[in-house]
Amino acid sequence: MKWKPLLTLVAGLGLSASVFAAEAGKDYQVLDEPVKTDAPAGNVEVVEAFWYGCPHCYKLESSLEPWVDELPSDVTFNRLPATMGQDWVKHAYAFYAAKDLGILDETHKAFFDAIHQDHQRLTDPDDIAKFYSDYGVSEEDAKQSLTSFGVKSQVNQAHAQMRAYKIMGVPALIVDGRYVISPSTAGSLQNMLKITDELVEQVREEKAGSKDAA
Repeated sequence: MKWKPLLTLVAGLGLSASVFAAEAGKDYQVLDEPVKTDAPAGNVEVVEAFWYGCPHCYKLESSLEPWVDELPSDVTFNRLPATMGQDWVKHAYAFYAAKDLGILDETHKAFFDAIHQDHQRLTDPDDIAKFYSDYGVSEEDAKQSLTSFGVKSQVNQAHAQMRAYKIMGVPALIVDGRYVISPSTAGSLQNMLKITDELVEQVREEKAGSKDAA
């Protein structure tokens, strides 16, 4: 079944939408200054802030991955590697290097698994390059990407974005550059996705209303 926002499913079952009504300041935070989104016009952006070394991020991934796979075409999903410590920054470089090398889809979960199942640190550039060499790129190309100006710029941009979101921990989900959901506000990792569903629907309705008004 194609993914539908939870509010739509609730309405279809004839139930009250208040069952899932999230409360600002309690279930999620509202940014005082919205952050510009990186999504096509009319789309709702969802950003996941994460760190490869975070066990909670790793646990969320098992639910997040199928959720992302079923997102409708008007929802743009982006991942944002957090930069809140030295190892975090090294993993941010690894993330953007994989993206630069065109292997991110194959390596994202595998990188998580290598850290949390195989107990690898993967913070040394040589180790990261060797890891990526199993995915069709040479260690030399991987090392060049890890130290490239383009990857460094993306890491710097990620750091600026983290500051703009005022995120103090991960995982976190940000909807439309305005709403920040964390495990502590949501109450659980699974509730993070439920609240995100609701906020996506809320933003979708706002955009539809603005379009009709125009």
